[in-house]
Amino acid sequence: MLTVDFDRLGVRAGTRLIDVGAGAGRHSFEAYRRGADVVAFDQNAGELADVELMFRAMAEAGEAPAYAKAETVCGDALDLPYGDGAFDVVIASEILEHVPEDRRAIAELVRVLKPGGALVVTVPRWLPERICWALSDEYHANEGGHIRIYRADELRARITETGVRYVHQGFEHALHSPFWWLKCAVGVSRDTHPLVAAYHRMLVWDMMSAPRLTRTAERLLNPLIGKSVALYFTKPAVSGARR
Repeated sequence: MLTVDFDRLGVRAGTRLIDVGAGAGRHSFEAYRRGADVVAFDQNAGELADVELMFRAMAEAGEAPAYAKAETVCGDALDLPYGDGAFDVVIASEILEHVPEDRRAIAELVRVLKPGGALVVTVPRWLPERICWALSDEYHANEGGHIRIYRADELRARITETGVRYVHQGFEHALHSPFWWLKCAVGVSRDTHPLVAAYHRMLVWDMMSAPRLTRTAERLLNPLIGKSVALYFTKPAVSGARR
């Protein structure tokens, strides 16, 4: 399940890409399939070990071009171990809502992006997230949980303060919003609740089969209740250029 549009980012053979907060690796895997040179970056060494295994499996199965490169790096998003302008594309999907020093993290994302490069940041959308918080403290009040809810325009302004230019906004995963509202209503940890289990089966079926009915429904509902908002930016190619 991808939250970012790789065609919009221009990810292709030879693209140097870092996926900051890679988690289980879903965006890193897609970039690798497309022939990019990928860094899956995260602070969770356990998850990165699984991502590394998947990279190897993809290479052995021929699911990524032989020339593509993929590696995992464990570290802190507030202090990325790369030089200025090291990457053509920077992805930060569903991480800033977890980070107390989000402005510092944003500055690092922009710093390692090369002039002319593309940045995408995704976070939970304000309305679906607000409903989750209202229904359940367990959803967000836990170690490593969500510490803030962003309004898209506020986050966009916070990011453009660094000098990047805003390009596009998209909404994703509308069918997942009711799933999380349901989980929050019955108890976030109650995965075996009949309604939760049934909805989860539907989501898995949708992801595996991509039937026209649910794809059309989600496309129509995304502007209304999309679970995530994706904000796309580009770094001016000329130093000091204004947006």
